[in-house]
Order: sequence, then C-alpha cells, then structure tokens
Amino acid sequence: MTGILDGKRILVAGVTMDSSIGFATAKVAQEQGATVLISNFGRALGITRRIAKRLPVEPAVLELDVTDSDHLAGLADQVREHVDGLDGVVHSIAYGNPETLLGGKFMDGPWPDVAQALQVSAYSLKSLAAATQPLMGDSGSIVGLTFDATTAWPAYDWMGVAKAALESTSRYLARDLGPHGIRCNLVAAGPLRTLAAKAIPGFGDLEEMWTTRAPLGWDNTDQDPTARAVCALLSDFFPATTGEIVHVDGGFHATGA
Repeated sequence: MTGILDGKRILVAGVTMDSSIGFATAKVAQEQGATVLISNFGRALGITRRIAKRLPVEPAVLELDVTDSDHLAGLADQVREHVDGLDGVVHSIAYGNPETLLGGKFMDGPWPDVAQALQVSAYSLKSLAAATQPLMGDSGSIVGLTFDATTAWPAYDWMGVAKAALESTSRYLARDLGPHGIRCNLVAAGPLRTLAAKAIPGFGDLEEMWTTRAPLGWDNTDQDPTARAVCALLSDFFPATTGEIVHVDGGFHATGA
C-alpha cells in the first residue's frame, strides 16, 4: 500500500528536538512514502544529527541557517548531493528572544530583537522559497507553521507580529509562485509543548484556554495531527489550494468566548 507522499522528495527545514512539529512531520512524511531531508545549523546541528536516528529512516541532515546568504546560495547543491530535486519544503523555523519580546514585554521590545524575529520567523519563508524554487521546477508545495495571528494573544507579543508577517508572506508567495505551479500554504496549530513553546513566559495561559474551548478537545503533547495536515498539503490531494491557512487546533479558532 502506497502513501500519499510516495516518491516525493521533501526538505523539512528547522528540526531540532524529537518533540518538535518538524520532527513529527518528517516521521509522517517518511511513513507516507517520502524521501526526507532535514536541516538545522550551529550548535543545534549536533542535536539534529542525533535525533535523526530516531526517525523510521535516518535522513540526510543539511546545515542551513536561513539568515545566512551563503547557506541559502549553497542549499541547492547540498540537496542535490542526496536527491535530484524537491517536491516539497516545510518551513518549521521561528525565533523571538523570550527575554525581550515575549511574556508581556510588547511595549518594551527593542527593534534589533524585533528585526531578528521578523527575519528568522517570516522573511526566511521567502528566503527558503527562493533558494529551493530551482529544485522544484514547475511544481511543488511549500508549507509553513503559524500560530493564528488574527488575535493578540496573552504572552505572545512580538512573536504574534512575526507570525502575522509570516502569514502575509505566505500569501504573497502564493501569488508569485503560483504561475510556476508551486503552492504555498500554512498550518495554524494550537499550543503544543515544543521546545519553542516552553521558552514563552506565560505559555500556560494559552494552554488553559484550549482545555475549555476547543470543541474537539486538545492534546498539547500530540504533534501528529499537525504533522498529518502538513503532509496532506505537501501531497497531491490539494492541487488547487494555495495562500491558505489550515487550522489544526481542535476547532478553537471557530468558537467564541
């Protein structure tokens, strides 16, 4: 029995821990028949190489800092050392300094830290898309991860602004890459206990909201539903969907107070 990604070549950018959405996506993608490559950079690269062994098939691990122009320029060559092209790219990358930008510090967030958050969390989607477009030819799917930016959440502060920029970036990429046959969509997950989430002061307040208001309920330790949605968007089952944000949040976004 073949999976929905059978024969696909997928790059999951930004895999650090095995508790991450990126790791879960790589796992589901492999289970659905894809050849998967993962990436990270700097001190985290060693961790990524270790946890890569926990996937069903140990994937190639690439070094990629999406804010480094040399890394981006060399990405296609790195990918071609392992596969002859890409059918999909997952952007699982975000960063905002928790000491200056999160946990009620919105009015005090300094511009250099805000600029870094915007570059890493939003502009990098465009950077990654541009670097991988030649590998995808006239078809492909790019999927990023967001946390619904239509609301001002407790504690999320400047990362909420960065996610709003990410969502807008995805729509513009959908516009500009669509004529090349490349789709760009986002998955908006509910609060999950990932490494990034643990760094957010007051994150527990968000989790508490989901326990009472998500119609389907919400397990903040289960990345699998989100990973499945990402893989569905990477597949050929959404050939005419682009610029979309798919919510995987137990239905929280659709409920009132």
